Order: sequence, then C-alpha cells, then structure tokens
Amino acid sequence: MIAPLIWLVAAPPILALSVFVAEMLLGTARARRRSFPATMPSTVLLIPAHNEAATIGATLQQLEPLLSDRISLLVVADNCTDETAQIARAAGHRVVERADETQRGKGYALSFGRDCLKSDPPGCVIVFDADCETDAESIADLARACIGANSVMQARYVLHSDKAASPKVQISNFAFWVKNVVRQRGLKRLGGGAVLVGTGMAFPWKIFKDMPLATANIVEDLALGIHLTQAGRAPAYLEQALVSSAAASESATLGQRTRWEHGFLGMAKSHALPALGQGIARGNRTLFQLGLHLLVPPLAFLILCSLAVLVLLGGLALLTGYWLPAITLALCVAAAAAMVILNWAIEGHRWLSFGAMLRLPFYFIWKIPVYLRFAKGDVAGWTRTERPTNRAEP
Repeated sequence: MIAPLIWLVAAPPILALSVFVAEMLLGTARARRRSFPATMPSTVLLIPAHNEAATIGATLQQLEPLLSDRISLLVVADNCTDETAQIARAAGHRVVERADETQRGKGYALSFGRDCLKSDPPGCVIVFDADCETDAESIADLARACIGANSVMQARYVLHSDKAASPKVQISNFAFWVKNVVRQRGLKRLGGGAVLVGTGMAFPWKIFKDMPLATANIVEDLALGIHLTQAGRAPAYLEQALVSSAAASESATLGQRTRWEHGFLGMAKSHALPALGQGIARGNRTLFQLGLHLLVPPLAFLILCSLAVLVLLGGLALLTGYWLPAITLALCVAAAAAMVILNWAIEGHRWLSFGAMLRLPFYFIWKIPVYLRFAKGDVAGWTRTERPTNRAEP
C-alpha cells in the first residue's frame, strides 16, 4: 500500500528530469542552415527602449548597415527619464515616445509601437531589444522565413562569452544558452514549437496586429508563445539567425534571473497541465510538448527539488526496504548531470570555464532565496536589466 504513495512523491521530479534529459540529448547537434527566397519583405525592427541612453547609440550604429528601403526601424522610448529618444532621433531614426506610469512594461511599449505602425503596416515586424546586436543575414533570414512560412520565428539569442566574469555570471550565461539554444533544438526535434525569448522575434503583420501585447506580464514573451501555440500558430525556431547581448553584472544577474524564473514558474503553474490536457484532447503534439516543456522548472530549481526528494525517498527506503523509486530518481539526476556535462563539452564551454563549473553547488545555494521568495508569494516585478556598455563577441 505504501509503494503507490512513494511513487506519487517520486513521479514529478522523475517526469521533469526525463523531459529535460530528452530535450538536452536531442539538442546537442546544431540545426542545419535553411535557404529562403531572395525576395525581402518590408520589415520594421521594433525596438522598445526604457532608459537605454548608455547603449542605444551603439545599438543603432550597429544596425545602420542593415537598413534599406525594405528594412526600417522604430524606437519606442517608453517612460524614459534619460536621453534615449534624443539620441535615437539624432541618429536619424523614427522615434515615438510613450509616458504612462500606471502601465509599465515591455508589453505596453510593443502595443504602443504597433499602433504607430497601423497606418502603413510592414509585412514583417521583428521585435529587437535596445541592448542587442545582430547582422544583416540574420535579419534577412528571419524576415524571409517569417513571411515564407506565415509563422512567428524566434532567432537564436545568446549572451556574450565572458570568462573573466564571476563564476555566478558564467553559470547564469551558460544556463541562458542551455535554455535558449539547446532546449529549443530539443523541443523542436520532439515536435514542439519554439519558446519566445523577448528579442529576435519575427511576426507576420497579419499575426502581430491581433496579438495580446498590452499586458504587465513580466515574461510577456513566454506568454505570447503560449498564446500562439494554444491558437494553433506555434512559433518556430531559426537557429541560423543570431541575436546577442552583453551579460549583466553579478548583482544585476540575480535580479534578472529572479524576474525571469518567477515569471516562468508562475506561467508554468497556470499553463503546463492545461496545455498537456488540451494537447491530448485535441491530438495536438505541439501543444502537448509545450506542456511537457513547462513542467521543467529552471535548472537550479529542478536539481534542488530533485535532490530534496531523493533524500526523502532514501529515508523512506531505509524504513520500508522499497528502493526502486529512489534508484530511479537517482538515475534521472545522474542522466541530467551527464547531459549538462555533455553539452558543456560540445559547445557550452564557450560561456562557462571548467573552474567556474566546479562552483555549481554554490550557485544552487545562491539561488535558494529566489525560490523562497516565490514560495512566499513575493514575486519579482518588471525592472530594466543593467548591462555593461562594452560590445564583445557572442
């Protein structure tokens, strides 16, 4: 009689770890490059910017060679108290300003920018953060793929490698790459759609014009991807299109990760099981895979919870002699660790040095207050992430 109860305790981490291992294993190999028609659709880079005076000039200068009669940009200076709008205008670009202290966040800025485009809508809108970099080929591929497939496309978004950074920042950058690249590949190969990550997102205007943008959701990109998948228009991942940005400082990294992880956990809590149920009911594999993906919490949280349950199962095994659930979970933890090491060896070492990887246990401990805040209901709100102003190789 006790065995089913023990399995009930073991099942959640076993399932989450199994999904993680499958995505990591299938995500080890890079995606093949794709070719697209030469015709370039009319495209607008929509750049929401809140107090980006320190970086907006360099971003616009880097984007300048990409612009043409088919590619333009629109900067939305959102609730700015600095020189963001003036710098963008001085560079010769179209700028609109928004001031509304009661409705704060990226979603409202995007909605405002969309309203400004309605009088002369482009074929494609690419949402691009004000502190990011890209190249002409990536923008062209995103726009052509987006219009050719009549689908929302997500570029590969990574942070610049910085092995001079603290171990915490390096581990966070590595986790960012795992989430945005490796697991995206794995999710795609399992039959799922892409997870939107906030920048490098290309929308056909026909879809963008009806998107529920004007929200204060702190993970508005994730929410948009869930909305699209539930509507039968799951985004697609385009690895050959690259977007990159500088990593945040150590203090800013904790705030950034807290915001994203709180937002993800909240969305997973409300959408994971419904997506699984709807996927089964509709026979929709893409929606089902999204539900499974949402069941996997951020890596540090997953490992901490799995180890805690493993200790509990070990104690129960000593009392009952029933070891199978504990052994199964231990094997899943080992498989997850093996997948992390494998992907680190293949490509992840670009973001994480061997010495910093040895500090992973301390990183997990560093993250415990983040999850305790979420458990207490102290959920992080929207804030701008401070980043270094220097540019580096991704």
